[in-house]
Amino acid sequence: MIALQAKMRMKMNSTQVSYFTLSAYFDTGPFKYIYFLIITLLYILIICANIFLVVIICMNRSLHEPMYLFLCSLFVNELYGSTGLFPFLLLQILSDIHTVSVHFCFLQIYSVYTYVCVEFLNLVVMSYDRYLAICYPLQYNTCMTTKKVAKLIVVTWLIPFLAIVVLVSLSLSLQLCGNIIGKVFCDNYSVVKLACSDTRVNNIYGLIYLVISIIIPLILILFSYMKILKVCFSGSKQTRQKAVSTCTPHLASLLNFSFGVCFEVLQSRFNMSGVPNVLQIFLSLYFLTCQPLFNPILYGLKTSKIRNIFVHHVL
Repeated sequence: MIALQAKMRMKMNSTQVSYFTLSAYFDTGPFKYIYFLIITLLYILIICANIFLVVIICMNRSLHEPMYLFLCSLFVNELYGSTGLFPFLLLQILSDIHTVSVHFCFLQIYSVYTYVCVEFLNLVVMSYDRYLAICYPLQYNTCMTTKKVAKLIVVTWLIPFLAIVVLVSLSLSLQLCGNIIGKVFCDNYSVVKLACSDTRVNNIYGLIYLVISIIIPLILILFSYMKILKVCFSGSKQTRQKAVSTCTPHLASLLNFSFGVCFEVLQSRFNMSGVPNVLQIFLSLYFLTCQPLFNPILYGLKTSKIRNIFVHHVL
């Protein structure tokens, strides 16, 4: 009887949420136009840099190799992820009321979460490609065929898109007792925390998603690079140089992205009241704003073939 009364009270207190309020935004006065300009320029740079490299890879037959095709997939993902955030962020910067409809919020959650998962899986596939190229150079062309490259890219995109459909569907089914999200963009964990219904299934699936999208990819990448390092230390100077030149950008990209995602996960789950609000916002946006620009600049400068084609055709 008591349990039934409690359940009835919960239903009475809960309302049908039609929008969310993003409480992390604060009044910046006239400076909001400066922030708007900075974010706009950053978004334009991201779009131009990634599209430019995708076009270079697609238009040059010499770059139709597994490593560059995986890079092309990575650059397309940067375009996808940044588009899921920047237009929304620009609109919110100029707005005085920081609200977002429920449906658009879940659309953004879907976009951001698939971006993260595709990014890590792309980095896994790239580490596997480098592992084969350095550890098994004679068998590389036999193992990494065009058909296999296509399958790996399809799997890299298909798994996240299906997995996040389930994640978002579970969150949509929750009964919410609030609508305030302490972020500048929508994230699934913040929405689940607003629920007054049972969230055990959401929490279990969220943990499974975390393991599949972040933990397992990191383990696979570390395993690949341990094997690569082992071969490098026992190989010739030429082998070591090849490994360093091809693996350094990949490791830098992995560390940069992992740092951003790690902070976002920690910020969502622990009390960060001791961290200044501006720093919290910057770090929570880091993996969505810096990685999409970091990758094209890094690979454009560090990958000799791309750099040479750029110098030959543009400069």
